[in-house]
Amino acid sequence: MTHPYFEKAAHPRVFAHRGLITAAGADSGVWENSAAAFAAAHAAGVDYIETDCRTTRDGDVVLFHDATLSRLNGDDRRIEQVSTRELAAIFADHGGLLSVADAIDAFPRTRFNIDVKSADAAAPLGPILADHTHRVLVTSFTDAHRRATVAATLRAGAGIPPATSGGSRTIAAVRALSSARLPAGRALRGIDALQVPARHGRVRVLTPALVRAAHRHGTEVHVWTVNDVDEMRRLVASGVDGIVTDRADAALDALRD
Repeated sequence: MTHPYFEKAAHPRVFAHRGLITAAGADSGVWENSAAAFAAAHAAGVDYIETDCRTTRDGDVVLFHDATLSRLNGDDRRIEQVSTRELAAIFADHGGLLSVADAIDAFPRTRFNIDVKSADAAAPLGPILADHTHRVLVTSFTDAHRRATVAATLRAGAGIPPATSGGSRTIAAVRALSSARLPAGRALRGIDALQVPARHGRVRVLTPALVRAAHRHGTEVHVWTVNDVDEMRRLVASGVDGIVTDRADAALDALRD
């Protein structure tokens, strides 16, 4: 049965990778995973925003990708060492900090693809997501983070679990099994999507066999992070269900014309 996360939404899926930074946004210093980047994605017409979460020193679950602030402003501190108030001040001139709760409330019709970056984010995410699981997909490179978040959400009273995407071990298992023409049903149990790069180093992750195996079990395949329009079209033509992209506006034009 299709998870509500995928119902009544356009296919192929376009996921705005950490929101959307337009040329005007870039000129004004907007950062990824900020309120301004999310607002731009919403204004462009996307159904889905891909994002990441970590906890601050105060235990608040905020939208942030990296382990530290280093890439964005040269600060080497880890996010869990920074207070929510200080992080909000740092983001103030770059589009505005969002917590997971803020994003869900501010964009009530948007569907969120949330990558759980740290183990300590799983438990507090449960109560935040419990009433919104119809429009949330939980993923993580670490399958244990994903499972812990789903469990916390159900403990918090969710009527249905959020949609899920398999972590790196799940993806590796499906890739190996499909390549060997072996059944992948057990590896895909409870998995609504496989979100993969086309390649990982020299290894081709996305293969026709993987797509067939996923579709055989009702699992979608989404590819990240694709910014070339011709490549988006080629991937969709090959059977891919969704594209994660920094250019969500261009993807919408290319894939829905």
